[in-house]
Amino acid sequence: MSAQSQKLSRRLNAIPKAVKRAVVPALEQSGNELVGAMRNLAPKDTHALEHSIKYTMPGNATPPYSQPGGSRVAAENQVLVTAGNDEVRYPHLVEYGTAHAPAQPYFWPAFRLKRKRLANRIKRAIRKAVRGA
Repeated sequence: MSAQSQKLSRRLNAIPKAVKRAVVPALEQSGNELVGAMRNLAPKDTHALEHSIKYTMPGNATPPYSQPGGSRVAAENQVLVTAGNDEVRYPHLVEYGTAHAPAQPYFWPAFRLKRKRLANRIKRAIRKAVRGA
């Protein structure tokens, strides 16, 4: 492990648990807002894709077959937003298109649209929690 990564690891471990817990509501609000934006942009053919877009809170597993990345567990202070599940296995085909169907992007445009706002909310929550601790 490099000296830089050791330094970062020590700094992250020094963050009090209360500060980490104080950020969770901002993470949940941000995840919910991003899901809403993605659902608004998703094609409304059968609404199955729209309803498969979900966020996963820390310590919980994402739905099986979800995109991007399939099923995995969200780490501490991490919210994962995914599309798809065991019944809806085609979100990537809608996002990027196929040889027979044009792309209908909804996932990454919503992320790019909301990224700065969500990051600012989380940073504010972190600053407030650090000042309070």
